[in-house]
Amino acid sequence: MSSPEIASLSWGQMKVKGCSTTYKDCKVWPGGSRTWDWRETGTNHSPGVQPADLEEVVKKGVKTLVIGRGMSEALQVPPSTVDYLKKNGIDVVVLQTEKAVEEYNALAAQGARVGGVFHSTW
Repeated sequence: MSSPEIASLSWGQMKVKGCSTTYKDCKVWPGGSRTWDWRETGTNHSPGVQPADLEEVVKKGVKTLVIGRGMSEALQVPPSTVDYLKKNGIDVVVLQTEKAVEEYNALAAQGARVGGVFHSTW
């Protein structure tokens, strides 16, 4: 099962190939995607992405996880979150969202078991 391509990204909108939903923030993994609803885990720009935000994608067996911090990189990624991924044997890439989507799509095109969480505004 391959990771779906991010088909488009603009301020506040993301589209995933093969999915009719337009996301504001999204999670993707081999074989699927869904809305990343920050209210589920109480996420805010600071302290940022928590392990609880990533558990679902980690459980899909990804080897690399790409985190998009937003267009202005306002979304923080604390060291504890990076440590959580490394302890699970997952490579982590943290970038501004446009660069993160490029990296994610490149890895997906190579057939990597890649997942991602992307924030499409600040």
